[in-house]
Amino acid sequence: MIAQLAMIKKESIITKWLREANPILFTLFASVCAFCLYTCVYAFRKTFPAATFEGLNYLGMSYKSWLVIFQVLGYGLSKFIGIKVISELQAHSRATGILLMASIAGVSWLFFALVPAPYNIIFLFTNGLPLGMVWGMVFSYLEGRRMTEVLGASLAVSFIFSAGLCRSIGAYLMQSWGVSQFWMPFIASCLFAVPLLVFLLLIDKVPPPTPLDESQRTKRLPMNGAERRKFALTFLPGIILFVAAYMFLTAFRDFRDNFSAEIWQSLGLGNDPSIYTTTEVPVSIAVLACMASLMLIKNNKSALMINHLIIAAGMVTIGISNYLFELSLITPTLWMTLMGLGLYLSYIPFNCIFFDRLIAAFQYTSTVGFIMYVSDSFGYLGSVCVVLFKEFGFAKLSWLNFFISGGYFISVVGTLLILGSMFYFHLKHRHWRSA
Repeated sequence: MIAQLAMIKKESIITKWLREANPILFTLFASVCAFCLYTCVYAFRKTFPAATFEGLNYLGMSYKSWLVIFQVLGYGLSKFIGIKVISELQAHSRATGILLMASIAGVSWLFFALVPAPYNIIFLFTNGLPLGMVWGMVFSYLEGRRMTEVLGASLAVSFIFSAGLCRSIGAYLMQSWGVSQFWMPFIASCLFAVPLLVFLLLIDKVPPPTPLDESQRTKRLPMNGAERRKFALTFLPGIILFVAAYMFLTAFRDFRDNFSAEIWQSLGLGNDPSIYTTTEVPVSIAVLACMASLMLIKNNKSALMINHLIIAAGMVTIGISNYLFELSLITPTLWMTLMGLGLYLSYIPFNCIFFDRLIAAFQYTSTVGFIMYVSDSFGYLGSVCVVLFKEFGFAKLSWLNFFISGGYFISVVGTLLILGSMFYFHLKHRHWRSA
């Protein structure tokens, strides 16, 4: 009991210090905690793509594709549930929710290891279902602040870095520790369990936005069903355009994440565990710098338009990188790095900054969680469709060639969609100001 009281006192001191701290110190503390926390959470989800499960096939489809589909189905369903849950989430429930979701995901990996294939496929669904809620819970600590670009970019960049880190760790566990493909995800989750708890306790001490934050970025409040419908109807054409663009981006990004081992094998570089971090670390740094620089733009409408342009530039980068690679003008490693750069320049804004600036530009009292989870739910639905399309439509096409074709599609169609969204919100904002 005495120890608990001492901990409460210590925690209250941390919160008070953060409330009074210099903005730079506050931003550094919150950014590091969010980055590290979500990196730990990501290890509960994305170490299994390091395994290929080669030679295992069921009902005409590879075992790994079944795993990807079931995890994405759970994750995608979680996003649909999150449209209501995250938009109505109260601050006092966040830490408990994150811990509960991660625990369910970890136990799912234990059962995945214990239950023989293919019956263990179901545990990929129970792994993905809780984890889809975590992003919104973590970001709710950060949204609606003057420094949200830096805070949100730090959180978003965590899954670029952690995607590479988790696959490297998964490959290392199998190659150096002799851990089987089936036990590797659970062992990796155990390695990250204690750090996750530490960073969760720290981020839970972050105080709510200040009155100055709210004056510059609009107050953030939970949204009930009527408020969510009103928001959707108010911006419906723009929502359709950017959700469609994000759906293609999510499917492409998820494909790259889940089948990177197969792509690297096709390139002759699949036996090096460090290859995953080699490409993702420079991408993380570049994207973080780009996203964080947006905080220098005080005008929310201008920032919203620039977000659109950054997304479009990322999509164009994907197409150009593909073309240079096919002409053998760049190496496979540089190609994958540039593909990651273009992909995440387009993808990262959607996970925090784009929606935060949208709400602030129109001074709409709401929460990022709602529209972010609407986008995510359709995004992961698209991800399932892409895997099925590959397995049953282009089964003989290599993972590498399918990935290249998808890059060209994203570059053309995605750019047109996001530029259409930009044009819509430009006109909508001009009408809103004159009303």
